[in-house]
This record gives sequence, C-alpha cells and structure tokens, in this order.
Amino acid sequence: MVRLLFALTLLGLTLITAFRPQRKTQNRKDPRPNIVLIVADDHGREAVGCYGNPAVKTPHIDQLAAEGVRFTNAFCTTASCSPSRSVLLTGLHNHANGMYGLEHREHHFSSFDTVRSLPVMLQKAGYQTARIGKFHVAPERAYHFQKVLRGGKTNNPASIGRSPVEMADLCYPLFSEASEKPFFLYFATDDPHRSNTVSASGMPVFKGDKANLFGNRPGGYPQVHDVFYQPFQVQVPAYLPDTRATRMELAQYYESISRLDQGVERLVALLKETGQYDNTVIVYLSDNGAPFPGSKTTLYEPGMKLPLIVKLPKPQKPGFVQDAMISWVDLTPTLLDFAGVRPDTVYSQGRSFKSIIEQDRATGWDEVYGSHTLHEVTMYYPMRVLRERRYKLIFNIAHELSFPMALDLYHSFTWQDVRQTGRKLYGKRTVEAYLHRPRFELYDLEADPHEVRNLASDPKHQAILKRMQEKLKRFQQQTKDMWVSKWEFE
Repeated sequence: MVRLLFALTLLGLTLITAFRPQRKTQNRKDPRPNIVLIVADDHGREAVGCYGNPAVKTPHIDQLAAEGVRFTNAFCTTASCSPSRSVLLTGLHNHANGMYGLEHREHHFSSFDTVRSLPVMLQKAGYQTARIGKFHVAPERAYHFQKVLRGGKTNNPASIGRSPVEMADLCYPLFSEASEKPFFLYFATDDPHRSNTVSASGMPVFKGDKANLFGNRPGGYPQVHDVFYQPFQVQVPAYLPDTRATRMELAQYYESISRLDQGVERLVALLKETGQYDNTVIVYLSDNGAPFPGSKTTLYEPGMKLPLIVKLPKPQKPGFVQDAMISWVDLTPTLLDFAGVRPDTVYSQGRSFKSIIEQDRATGWDEVYGSHTLHEVTMYYPMRVLRERRYKLIFNIAHELSFPMALDLYHSFTWQDVRQTGRKLYGKRTVEAYLHRPRFELYDLEADPHEVRNLASDPKHQAILKRMQEKLKRFQQQTKDMWVSKWEFE
C-alpha cells in the first residue's frame, strides 16, 4: 500500500510538471531576447571546471560555456561585493556612482540618488524586471526592480536560505506567465560566499574535522545533492599557502560551488521547459574573487580576473573562447545593447561588447581599469589599477597604511594558521609584502604571473611606468575620480 501511494505521488508530480503552462517566445510580438544575469558571490576563476580546474565539479556551468562563449580576460573593477555589484548594474565605477564600500549594516554605503541603473533603464525600454537573492546595493529607488521574487511563508527573500535550486524554482512564474514583454532576471546567489556564522570569541563556527564555513547544507531543499570534497582533492592556487587549514577551507568552498552549479542546472532546465531558453541571453559571472586573503578585497589577479560566460539566443560558435579584455563596467551597456537601447542614450564609463562576443581577434579590447576604495567602512585603502595585456600598474593611494583585512578573511582558518605558525610566506609573496605595499606596483604578467617582482623602481622599466601612470591619471580625470588629487597631495 505504501509503495502504491508513493508511486501515485510520483505520477502526480510528473503530471503536474508535464502540464505546466508554457509560453513560446516565438509567438510574442516583442522579439527582443530575455536577459538572465547570474551573479555568484566570491566565485574565483580558478575554481571552475571550464577554466581548467578538474578537481571542482561544475558540470552545468561548464555546459553553459560549451553552449556559449567563455571569456578568458574578464575583470571586475573592484573586488568587493556592493561596489562591484553597483558597477555591474550602472556601468559606472564605484568612485563615480557613490557605492564606495559595503551597503549593509554599519557600513551603510549608498549610490547617488541620481544614478540610473540597468533595471530602471530596461524597465523604461519595455522589459519586465525581477530579482532574486542577494541585492546588497542602495538606494532601492536607484536600483529598482518591478518584482522581488521571494520564498517561504515569511515573504522574505532571506527565507530561501542558501539553496540556488530553490531560488531557480521561485523563478518559474516569471518564465511561464503570458506576457508580451521580455524579462530581465537578476539571479544573485549567496554561494559560494563564506558563512558569517561566528562564535562568541569572533571566530568562525568550527565543528568536527571539517568546518562548514560556506553556508549550511540545504538538506531538504528540492533536488539538491550534497557534493563532498576531501582536503587532498582540491587544487591550491598559487596565491594561497598549501596547508591543511587552506585545503580544508577550499574543500568547503568547492562544496558551495557545486551547490551553486546545481542552481544553474535548475535555472536552465526551467528556461527550457517554458520555451524561453532559445530566446534568452544568459550571463554567468562573479562579483569578485574567492573569499580568501590574497583574492577578495585586492586587485591582484585572483581578486579581479573572473569567470564570464555568455550564452547567446542563437549562438553561431558554441564553445567559442573570447580573449578580449572586458570589465564589469561594460556589462550595463552590453545588456542594454541586447535590449535595443541606443548607445548614445546610455551614460556609462564602459562600452558594449555585444558585437565582438563571437568575433575572432577582436581589436581595441586590450586594457581595463580598476577602482577600489573600501570594503568594510573601517577598510580605507583606495587603489587604482591599469591592466594591459602584459603589464599591470597598481596605484596604492594610501600606501603608508597597512593593508586592511576584512573580518571574515582575517578570521579564516587559512590566515589564522599563518599567524599562529609564524609563516613568513603567504603563497608566492611574503606576509610582509602582502600587508605593507609601496605606492606603485608594476608587474610584467608574462614573466611574473603571480605578481611577486615589483618593477616600479627598476631603471629598465621607467618608461613603461611613466606611460602607464599617465594613462591611469587620465582615466581618473575622465571619470571624475576625486582621488585624482592624491597624485599631488598624498
């Protein structure tokens, strides 16, 4: 009898799924594509299968790359959550849109009231706009979405917990409703961000041999299958020390990435089920690098060089690899371009890369700029960066200060192990070099990909240094960066 009831239940669920109403986009009068922007939280490029890591399991993100375009030179402009998301959603550097640091709680940073964001401009252009998951920008009126998709009985976005699969299921009504308008969905997961759970002493909660620092496992959420990793299975990137503490944290980090990957699988499945997939631009990226010292909050390569995958509605070159250098300041003008908004009506400090997504040997895409100001309100350490194909210049404006540590990074087992053991090296650089930085850092990334040998004082590289300094200063002037005065007064 129990088996019969179970079988009938499964049959009922199957029939419900099979007879869900579907809306075919080819019957819609507005032919413009839907847009889905997936923003992972702290997902470093070194922890994605399609970017060369065989240890982490990301089959569905990899499949998206196989059906779309994988960018190999994509960069955030600031390796901090709220500022980076503000750049993504405005096309303006954080020093220009006002989101200098984190939005939440005591940090309380907020963009200028006059900022026009991507969802507001897409709504004006005739799109339905919806968001789900992490928002983390302000003010709401500047970043307004028409719909906030919520879960659970509390009608609270936080009630969806850390289940990207449940997040995807909550998007089904948006995909299936009979609307003549295309939609823009901002799908922002908490994964793989480190959990904020700490003990009374201020240290992360640690139970047993493996701490669960990257969010509670979703357990009873639908179609979520835990993927476990052992410390010996992970790949330790060069910027981190190869210690047991690091490997334990990386193993948990991988678990949260695999959970995120399942959310991508579910989201794509629902787009296909509702007939939306073939007319949807899907963008997958991360706000900044991994939640480890040496990546997040720094503009070294691990912090700013990130995954970017774009699946076009009608890809001509599935699996194409694009090496054009683009940054998150280019996202808003690009997505508005897909929506048919004229470029000359968009105020942006970036530019659309829509026309070169599948283009071989794209010219004129050979440099990006970065602008970091704060992370937490106590972490004043403004940096400006020019990243070319070969050389990279970092301007540490407040170089006389020690480099500040975000609380979650400071309390990480990786960093605490370094402190407690008295290690002098942290990855490829010394602890001293990480904490105390010169005014200028110049790196030859071809000869020194790990950014260890600073060439700023090398007589042989003075011409390169001067050329890049002039370009960086001009960038600050053109973007009305208030910190441009520090060339003279810092």
